[in-house]
Amino acid sequence: MKVVSLKRLGDSEQRLKDAFPDIDFSFKKGLFQVEDEECEDIDILIGYSGQVDEAFLKKCPNLKWIAWYATGVNNLPLDYISEHNILLTNGRGIHAKQMSEFILAFILDDYKNMKQSFINQQNHVYDSKLTGKRVAGETVLFLGTGAIAQKTARLLEVMGVTNIGVNTSGHSADFFEQTYSMEELDEALSEADIVINALPETEDTYHLLEARHFKEMKDSALFINVGRGTIVDEKVLIDMLKREEIRHATLDVFENEPLDSDHPFYDMDNVTITAHITGNGTENYHEATDIFMTNLKHFLNNGELIENVADPNKGY
Repeated sequence: MKVVSLKRLGDSEQRLKDAFPDIDFSFKKGLFQVEDEECEDIDILIGYSGQVDEAFLKKCPNLKWIAWYATGVNNLPLDYISEHNILLTNGRGIHAKQMSEFILAFILDDYKNMKQSFINQQNHVYDSKLTGKRVAGETVLFLGTGAIAQKTARLLEVMGVTNIGVNTSGHSADFFEQTYSMEELDEALSEADIVINALPETEDTYHLLEARHFKEMKDSALFINVGRGTIVDEKVLIDMLKREEIRHATLDVFENEPLDSDHPFYDMDNVTITAHITGNGTENYHEATDIFMTNLKHFLNNGELIENVADPNKGY
């Protein structure tokens, strides 16, 4: 059996070789290093690359399983994967650890005026009257109540925050005082001081938030997007921010990435941007390999996978 990794995995490469000595592992720096002749023998593809498309998968007639080391699988050729019965797993849960810390940092940065303090430092201004706001007592609405939302809600709960969430059916979730269905989105938005999008990109979530939804939010609301940039048409978001329908937006994801250097977001005072970095972590590949190893043991025994199985028909 041949396993090809689209990333170099450091110490995890030897871990894999030691744990599965009968498997032929090949570790690449990227898709560009995978030769066409090698594709024909690939049984399992692991790692991550934004270049994996249908044309590449067609070169891999024996491919049985893609162990994606990222959470989002929406950029993969999901129809092809489904039609050819290729198994798919992802890195769900791994990225929630650092993403929850990023979200906490975003909130504190905003509520404690840290950006203004940095600006003051650059301008040699000492302003001891600069006053922040407490996070305790605020209501935080999560769009999506999965692993990222639950991990973050757990941290925020300790800080005295009320966590509410929106998911498909309104089903309950750990660390949430109340959950709403998508049909109740408007009601939930009106209650929130902070709105955090943690939804994946699907047909149902594409441009889910419209102008009317931002008008439902408090004009003092902070909108944080760490899910997918396609949750809202960026032209709509820019217009809502210019009209001050909401107070501030902190964005880690965008409709088109990388963000163009002349994009309006760069020059908007009520926007904070990061370059899709909230999922980055030095521990990611090690933990993703742990999941892969657990699944591989079961796959070799009975052809089944038990952790982080993704459904290509749903997109997550």
